[in-house]
Amino acid sequence: SLGIDPKSKLWQEGGRPMKNNIILMTDSYKASHWKQYPKNANGYFGYIEARGTDSDAKATVFFGLQMFIKKYLMKPFDYQDIVEAEDFFKAHGEPFNKEGWEYILDTYKGYIPVTIKAVPEGTVVPLKNALVTVECTDPKCFWVGSYIETCLLRAVWYPTTVATNSYECKKVIMDYLEKTSEDPAGAVMFKLHDFGGRGVSSGESAEIGGAAHLVNFMGSDTVEGVRAMNYYYNGFKMSAFSIPAAEHSTITAWGKENEVDAYRNMLTQYAKPGALLACVSDSYDIFNAVENLWGTQLKDEVIKSGAILVVRPDSGDPVTVVKKCIELLGDKFGYTLNKKGYKVLNYVRVIQGDGINRNTIQNILGTLYINGWSADNVAFGMGGALLQQLNRDTFQFAMKCSAIRIGDEWVDVSKNPVTDAGKKSKAGRLMLYKDTLGNIFTDLEDKVWMANKQDMLETVYKNGDIVREYTLDEVRKNA
Repeated sequence: SLGIDPKSKLWQEGGRPMKNNIILMTDSYKASHWKQYPKNANGYFGYIEARGTDSDAKATVFFGLQMFIKKYLMKPFDYQDIVEAEDFFKAHGEPFNKEGWEYILDTYKGYIPVTIKAVPEGTVVPLKNALVTVECTDPKCFWVGSYIETCLLRAVWYPTTVATNSYECKKVIMDYLEKTSEDPAGAVMFKLHDFGGRGVSSGESAEIGGAAHLVNFMGSDTVEGVRAMNYYYNGFKMSAFSIPAAEHSTITAWGKENEVDAYRNMLTQYAKPGALLACVSDSYDIFNAVENLWGTQLKDEVIKSGAILVVRPDSGDPVTVVKKCIELLGDKFGYTLNKKGYKVLNYVRVIQGDGINRNTIQNILGTLYINGWSADNVAFGMGGALLQQLNRDTFQFAMKCSAIRIGDEWVDVSKNPVTDAGKKSKAGRLMLYKDTLGNIFTDLEDKVWMANKQDMLETVYKNGDIVREYTLDEVRKNA
């Protein structure tokens, strides 16, 4: 029934191709829900919000829904997908609404019949506000709005949380650049580099999370994320950049006794006027490498190359190590005082990519600041803390039903657990308003006193069509 020949080589070798099936991108219990609503129910309205936070962030940077729409909702399901879902749920112990899915296939050619409205991507929205609303467009299959909750919520919470995490780091970096740099806006976009590709749970996480980081910055080594941003938001143009950089194997392969030759080779291969190259330098002794190898034996070669050498420490206490490396480089290569009175290294910089999160960024930059060093001297690489050390509860994301149509009348619905007031949900058909002072808040769509106000939520998808598409430039401008 799945269209796979048991005699095929693929089957015999133990590999069965698993295509994406939107009907099975759900939680098991969703398959039983279509019979659980009131008999005369024929409409569903739901919303997604970030209910709270376990950090001091007060808002989220909305991002990522467009990727999901283009990748999954713009591709129709077919009859084989229905058959696969029927077989799966029968064996899995759940009922299956085959008639309902056949109706959607016949009536809507396999596209999900819902209207999705969302705040413009990149928008910074205070917590506890509706970011997305979902409404089924056909009374005969109103239940499908709730059915897609699993994949839709996942498509929103993860990239939005990563974009917010990156945004909060950017605020810290920008604060110190404004204090100590002559060109804060020009410098900030390359100050936090995505090192997270190998630290996430899957390739798709690298795509989604890696793209989310690029809302705020333009540096990344997570190729899947750059490709995703190029493909889904940037018209196949390049959205982020990287530079030649060494890893430990390309240094230790030369042997400890030839460490300086490994570094010289980096200069030979990649150093030229105006170029940047990064070299991990802690394979043995970071301070010896900085002071005696880079700062003495190779000093003239670095200067004559016309390139900017970026030294990368990768172990030890980040605050202590970065400060000492910059001080040693300052002793060897010298520095100038910029117009704000802060020291800027000549010919060299430092990138710290180990143990980086928002707190360590704050501590490193704060330490440099009180010692008279400009934030221009250091950049950061962030991996697991950027893309992986977060979850749905970081901002307590949830999707809830807020209205059901019974007969011809919409009825407000909500939950309000006596055991947890924080899980109280909103009731009614909702809109996201912005008043004349710039305050953003969620309220009912039929508020008479708000009749002249515009809903910030824009229709982005309806019945298989992408209605509103955002470019990377728009997203970055919004953020």
